[in-house]
Amino acid sequence: MGTTEITHWINGEADPGHGARRQDVYNPATGEVTGRLHLADEQDLDKAVRAARAAADQWGEVSLSKRMNVMFTFRELVHAHTQELAQIITSEHGKVLSDAAGEVARGLEVVEYACALPQTLKGEYSDQFSTGIDVYSFRQPLGVVAGITPFNFPVMVPLWMSPIAIATGNAFILKPSERDPSAALLLAKLYHEAGVPDGVFQVLHGDKDTVNGLLTHESIDAVSFVGSTPIAKHVHETATRHGKRVQALGGAKNHAVVMPDADLDLAADHLSAAAFGSAGERCMAVSVAVAVGEAADALVDKVGQRARDITVGEGTESDVEMGPLITPASKERVQRIVTEAEQAGAAVVVDGRDLVVEGKEEGFFVGPTVLDRVQQEMSAYQEEIFGPVLVVVRVDSLEEAIRVINANPYGNGTAIFTGSGNAARTFQRQVTVGMIGVNVPIPVPAAQHSFGGWKDSLFGDLHIYGPDGVRFYTRGKVVTQRWPHQNDVVAASMNFPSHD
Repeated sequence: MGTTEITHWINGEADPGHGARRQDVYNPATGEVTGRLHLADEQDLDKAVRAARAAADQWGEVSLSKRMNVMFTFRELVHAHTQELAQIITSEHGKVLSDAAGEVARGLEVVEYACALPQTLKGEYSDQFSTGIDVYSFRQPLGVVAGITPFNFPVMVPLWMSPIAIATGNAFILKPSERDPSAALLLAKLYHEAGVPDGVFQVLHGDKDTVNGLLTHESIDAVSFVGSTPIAKHVHETATRHGKRVQALGGAKNHAVVMPDADLDLAADHLSAAAFGSAGERCMAVSVAVAVGEAADALVDKVGQRARDITVGEGTESDVEMGPLITPASKERVQRIVTEAEQAGAAVVVDGRDLVVEGKEEGFFVGPTVLDRVQQEMSAYQEEIFGPVLVVVRVDSLEEAIRVINANPYGNGTAIFTGSGNAARTFQRQVTVGMIGVNVPIPVPAAQHSFGGWKDSLFGDLHIYGPDGVRFYTRGKVVTQRWPHQNDVVAASMNFPSHD
């Protein structure tokens, strides 16, 4: 099987770029090189930004109704190409096809939200605020915005950003992960087919050099980022230092508290899905189960049983429930952390370190792993593993569980499994976390709300998509106006004006 040349998409067409550097793209289930990715150089970056600037000046003046027609068409095209997008995701990321199709569906929710922006973008009007004076407000696009997106959701996260950015009148440059870049090019073609003008949506492939170029380019007005916390900090600090608006979503260590009064079968089912789905490579994956009191022994037994029953293999096979990790380095990191936990005294209830999938011996597989009696000083607790590992921390009370969560530097998502409304209300009011589930393990908000965490999980003051997304990609203006009659005498005053 040959390799594919993966190019940029600049100013409405595939563009190989001027950069001489290339990077291999792998099928993580087989370990085979499937593509050669063209990495941008400074000339490619500047070409894309110039095209975006020229396009933004015109696109921002296009009527809302025409922009919405384009977004409705784009929505239908993405929906029609769901399976093709899912196949691309699975071939480069490794997640199973059903999960990949679900990713596309969640991205479509934001496209649909963007289709209703005429309602969201309505300004406010104060008639006759003072005699003969009206005051009103409206929002305008920023201009050129960039999105830097992670490998774990190569379609969903770009669709969290670009539809709202484009619908509000901006030009958008996407820098997808170099690990699974091909889905971004299909999105570009679908935007083009939907009628998005050349330069309004572009794809620029690259590594840290391209990222830093986007963060510092004088003609880029804002940057959206999703990825690890260290890079999120760098993105936020660098881009803001260069005068840009920034939203940078970082890492996570999501805890799920299981109370003694919880339905333990329900909790075990959902914890297993949340911990091992997509091989744990989700920023909203549950990686820590906080078992309260007598819930612990039974919960560990039930989660262990479910972990052993999960079928691991290539994501294109119909009976497979969990695929490989994205790279050999990811596999090695997970194995190292599990080994360190075992050496530090954790109990390895289910061990996936040595899993080998028959016929896919070169794939980057680690099986579902459950670690019990994990202590907070262990690397398995402190590090964002980003793999199929569920660690169990035992506590004696809800109050202790909340203290554990609040002491963690991350604040992305959390959950509680309980039959008590009082426990749930106490939990949701006291945890220092941005997204909370009650008997829901992965509390990703619907598109009408915004996605974002607290603490080291978010840098910037606006969350992604939903109302915060609209605010991020636009600026407000307020107009105070008077239209006096020809013969009216409007007295000027040196004093600060008062309303009359």
